[in-house]
Amino acid sequence: MELSALKEKAKAVAMNAHAPYSSFRVGSAILTRSGNVYVGCNVENTSYGLTTCAERNAIAGAVAKEGKVVIEQVVVYTPTERPASPCGICRQVIHEFCESDVKIHSYCDSDKVLDTSIKELLPEAFNLDDFD
Repeated sequence: MELSALKEKAKAVAMNAHAPYSSFRVGSAILTRSGNVYVGCNVENTSYGLTTCAERNAIAGAVAKEGKVVIEQVVVYTPTERPASPCGICRQVIHEFCESDVKIHSYCDSDKVLDTSIKELLPEAFNLDDFD
């Protein structure tokens, strides 16, 4: 799937975000190795700790549908002037479902784009090998 199509899916789902407290809408689209695309938006809660991010919601949907998921690409969209990268929790969750250095593309309403990777955003990530 083309990156522009993933961006459009992320942008469209951001409009469904439940963000009455921050008014900060986020949409995400992930492409899995199987070629499927899953989207998610942020869902806030009065108890901020219960808020779930767009990226994690997209990944949860993929796992619910496919079971074993390998992420190939992540797109994040915010209707802002600057692109926003995934938060720390989302970085760890994205890492959990990667088998390589997955590219993360963050878009916004301006022409600014943040292209990075999970290894750049989360060097020395905590993983299964740390349990040994």
